[in-house]
Amino acid sequence: MPVVNQLKQFNQVALAVFAVCLLGGLAVARLTNAHAAWLIGALIGIYFLFAIKIIDQWEKVAVLRFGKYRALRGPGLVVIIPILDTLSRYVDQRVRVSTVFAESTLTRDTVPVNVDAIFFWLVWSAEKSILEVENFTDAITLSAQTALRESIGRHDLAQMITERDLMGHELQKILDEKMTPWGITVQSVEIRDVRIPQSLENAMSQQAQAERERQARVILGDAEVQVSEKFAEASRVYGSNPGALHLRGMNMLYEAMRDKGSMVIVPSSAIDSMGLGGTLATAAIAKLQP
Repeated sequence: MPVVNQLKQFNQVALAVFAVCLLGGLAVARLTNAHAAWLIGALIGIYFLFAIKIIDQWEKVAVLRFGKYRALRGPGLVVIIPILDTLSRYVDQRVRVSTVFAESTLTRDTVPVNVDAIFFWLVWSAEKSILEVENFTDAITLSAQTALRESIGRHDLAQMITERDLMGHELQKILDEKMTPWGITVQSVEIRDVRIPQSLENAMSQQAQAERERQARVILGDAEVQVSEKFAEASRVYGSNPGALHLRGMNMLYEAMRDKGSMVIVPSSAIDSMGLGGTLATAAIAKLQP
């Protein structure tokens, strides 16, 4: 007999009725001096002790009479005929969660992975789950593990890492179609973790780092090309307009001398080429005039 049934073999109501029958028999025996009264009361109490069952709100149970399915009972108070009637295992109809693992399973690109997933399911037909499958809990777990391994073999590692939701929906559809005849529905499947060997993880990390370095070098090279193009364009402008080149040189000299206390040494040839000698002399004469 299942452990659940053993725990629910005797409930508080049945124990209370048994105690009332036993005490009533003892009272009648004391009052009437009929010593068999307490035995009759005890037998009646034992009958109700095995006949009265309490089914919780979220549970269902099948009543079998001489091994043949009779009816589905629960929740609430259920009275059966002892010896003639037996009860199946109690079926919990709440949403339940189970964990399934797939260790060292090869993906489509032959990468060994360990996958950890959970799935939410419930029994929507207690009658089917009792009559159609012997132990639906073990059947669900084994079916989910098999489906998870098959799904891993159909996906690449990159798909499993980036498209977990799609893989979960695929597993949910497969399991739901398989378990519907059992009166069970799978609401959702979630892939919690995808683990790969440490050596492969290190190699993938090095590959990603090398890819980032390559992209950085490409960006730097593109920047150098753009800068060189701008310099070439500036050289063409300055070559066709010497005055602009001189003004640029004066601006650079001014920027260098703008800070207080700074000293800039400019070769005389640079001053002559830019025509700064006359400009500086004119500025000095302007300062000396009152």
